[in-house]
Amino acid sequence: MPHLLQNKTLKIVVDLPLENYRLARFDWTGKIVSVKFDGTEVSGREKAGDKNHVQLGKGFYNEFGIVRPVGFEATEIGGWFHKIGVGLLKKEDGQAYAFDKAYKIKPAVFKIHKEAQKITIRCTPPSVNGYAYVLHKNIRLLESGFQLQTRLENTGEKTIATDEYNHNFLAIDSQFTKENYRLKFPFDLDPNNFEQSINPENRLCFDQKDMALNAPVREPFFFSDLSGGKTFPASWELTNQNRNFKIREEASFQTNKVNVWGWEQVLSPELFCEVLVKPGQSMEWSRTYNLSKLR
Repeated sequence: MPHLLQNKTLKIVVDLPLENYRLARFDWTGKIVSVKFDGTEVSGREKAGDKNHVQLGKGFYNEFGIVRPVGFEATEIGGWFHKIGVGLLKKEDGQAYAFDKAYKIKPAVFKIHKEAQKITIRCTPPSVNGYAYVLHKNIRLLESGFQLQTRLENTGEKTIATDEYNHNFLAIDSQFTKENYRLKFPFDLDPNNFEQSINPENRLCFDQKDMALNAPVREPFFFSDLSGGKTFPASWELTNQNRNFKIREEASFQTNKVNVWGWEQVLSPELFCEVLVKPGQSMEWSRTYNLSKLR
């Protein structure tokens, strides 16, 4: 059964690691599938109208190593490598890693501790090729938001070097195309400095630190490295004047990689955390989400 975190204004639904989504991409310890604020759903899913929605990204799913999962390059064909928060994936050919590939999975061992205002999940996979770790995830309800606390312990012989981000599938009542959204960052937005810009309908526009929707979208869009490689405090703020709504993510780390992806039903700002943990050491970071009315 999903775990419910609830207070007067918020209702957060968390799927347990072995419930519903069990593919190779997203972290099984962080499956926040739904967030409601004052009765209004503020999270969406990867694709609209897909009947197989259980196996889609949704809510506030996070991922480790979208480009460089731990130990992939050194793993021989037929061997296994780590996908943090999932378990071991099988490398069946000589092709580059692909986050959307249907890899065979050996799930990690998960231990769960539930409380009224918090759920704690621990993920422990077997040691492979000198890599081993213990992942601790706390999802904690706040008065007007929630916090994701992550601790990664390196229990292996080799340094863990990867990254982590939260996909943040955002939508208000699943109505992205009909709303007046404005997404703000703590740095100037210059499309000339973006690493990649896919904006086929030219429906996203930029004004200093803001990104805004100027018309409904029907095609996927994607912008990568919005800060031009410069390091800034990891945060974003999404507002909607029509719905009198604001949501903000503030992380405990600095970031030099910020992406935005979206489609007709969701907008996803992504703050990447660089993860580097030497053997015998650990690393901690957090993401705090605050939700409120504009007035």
